Amino acid sequence: MADKKQQLVLSIIDFLNQSIDDGTVKQDDKEGLEVAIQCIGEAFGVDPSDDKQRQRLDIKPAKLQTIFDVFLKTRDKVVSSPASTSAPSAPSAETKAKAEKHKQTGNTHMTVKKYDEAIDAYTKAIALDSVNPVYYSNRAAAYASKGDHASAILDSEKAIEVDPKFVKAYSRLGHAQYTLGDYKAAAAAFKKGIELDPTNANLKSGLQNATDRIPSEDDDDDGPPPLVPEGDIPSDTRAGLGAGAGGLGGMANMFGNMGGMGGAGGMPDLAGLMNNPMMMQMAQQMMANGGMERLMSNPNVANMMNRMQSGGATPSMEELMADPELRNLASQFGGGR
Repeated sequence: MADKKQQLVLSIIDFLNQSIDDGTVKQDDKEGLEVAIQCIGEAFGVDPSDDKQRQRLDIKPAKLQTIFDVFLKTRDKVVSSPASTSAPSAPSAETKAKAEKHKQTGNTHMTVKKYDEAIDAYTKAIALDSVNPVYYSNRAAAYASKGDHASAILDSEKAIEVDPKFVKAYSRLGHAQYTLGDYKAAAAAFKKGIELDPTNANLKSGLQNATDRIPSEDDDDDGPPPLVPEGDIPSDTRAGLGAGAGGLGGMANMFGNMGGMGGAGGMPDLAGLMNNPMMMQMAQQMMANGGMERLMSNPNVANMMNRMQSGGATPSMEELMADPELRNLASQFGGGR
């Protein structure tokens, strides 16, 4: 599953959960929405409670709502702007001077962390001189400083559109994409900037950081779980293994009641093995691949356990070893002794 799709899904789930928490959703609709959230997460392999996955997919400080707002603003600008195939005319020297004043005002606001005022000043400069990439780049920095990295990306891309050789814009773009977790796009932006300025240390550092965070192709496939070291199996796991239709707990009791089987005819001490952590791990693997289900559906095993639970006699060694499945299981867990 592509990271970008899962990032979108996590953002949607967070938005829906927030809508439940802040009362946007009516109480009568809450249960239905919670079910929908669970179904969406399962369909795309996204678990919002998984901290490791959240760290990889989260787009904070941006939110789905803020990204959508940026889209609406961009769309409105495109719709309201008259279509034109000609390049914008160069501003006069007087207009450029006025734009520079607005830029200096924006820079002053940035030094005292008045980011909204800075954005307003840079916007005025852009209105006067829309072909100066510095104004878009500076406004991108102001957006990034207030945590609106989605808007920073738009302005950085606009600066590159105006002047593809403006190196600073690639740095702004890479930083915003990195912060939103799009490490591949960030690396591409930093790399493009380095092509224009091979000695730029900031771009090189950004490229290294972004590259280090790009997940490998094998990251989505964790493979089989490792064997749990001896003594590390939780007690609730042991309890779970004894649940169900006669589960392992019942078999442990059955073998335990038979007493000292160790060494009898080379057979292992099965009661002791049932309390061994590695044995429990092997049993878990049997349950995972269906082996335990097949064993517990064995009529002979069911009859033996039902007889014991009803107060009957414990199966003898001959009776146990007469069943091929039990004999094979015992030889496997006996390590060939």
